[in-house]
Amino acid sequence: MSLAHTILATLGSESYSGYDLWKKFSQTSKYYWQATQQQIYRELGKLEKEGAIISELIPQEGRPNKKLYRVTEEGITKLKTWLLEPGEPMTIREELLVKVIASELVPKSVILQEIERHRQIHLQKLSEYKDIKQREFPDTSQLSYRLKCLYLTLRCGIRYETYRIDWCEEAIALLSEETNV
Repeated sequence: MSLAHTILATLGSESYSGYDLWKKFSQTSKYYWQATQQQIYRELGKLEKEGAIISELIPQEGRPNKKLYRVTEEGITKLKTWLLEPGEPMTIREELLVKVIASELVPKSVILQEIERHRQIHLQKLSEYKDIKQREFPDTSQLSYRLKCLYLTLRCGIRYETYRIDWCEEAIALLSEETNV
């Protein structure tokens, strides 16, 4: 998967400015894909060059003109082609795990503080995701197919954060045990 596919999927059948796309992207895609505003603008330029999206310049009074992007038929074809390909699970690249492996080089309190810091970050994200679930998806029995798909990505984010919190708590408990070795 690439950022291009994520942008095409996020655009869907709507037209967005680069800024509005970035806001929507960071609200709905953050459960599974992270990108900076600069990365999104760079990718929009590439997608437009490829013909996967087109832009329309909207004049604005007292402000810079707004550029709205929308997916073209070529973009839909690109996204469909990608959807039909088998996907591979993402490889874990977790800096914290490398720190845990090498943690015997520093006092135990250092790694325990780092794991606790991560636990707090995951607790915060979990709280945000649960708030979104409560606000946006209070009754999942009435969701359209598209909203069910969005809901499932949120549920994956909730489960991921829950898993990470559980792992951090397990790691803290295990590393806090006294050892006789």
